[in-house]
Amino acid sequence: MRNLIEFIAKSLVDHPENVQVSEIEGEQTTVLELKVAQDDLGKVIGKQGRTARALRTILSAASTKAKKRTVLEILE
Repeated sequence: MRNLIEFIAKSLVDHPENVQVSEIEGEQTTVLELKVAQDDLGKVIGKQGRTARALRTILSAASTKAKKRTVLEILE
């Protein structure tokens, strides 16, 4: 899941070298924290949060297939 989000985020931003995805595993849920450069934050979130919602939808579909629960947090 981490590699999937990292690949998509790097494809969206102008500074792919600043993309960082950290994974925090809990008992039932895994949290993925996405950090990008400050000027790329708008590209990852998108207009009215559409890009962020699409990322979360893709992540949800992939994690359902793997029978896990994964949440995406976008950090500033």
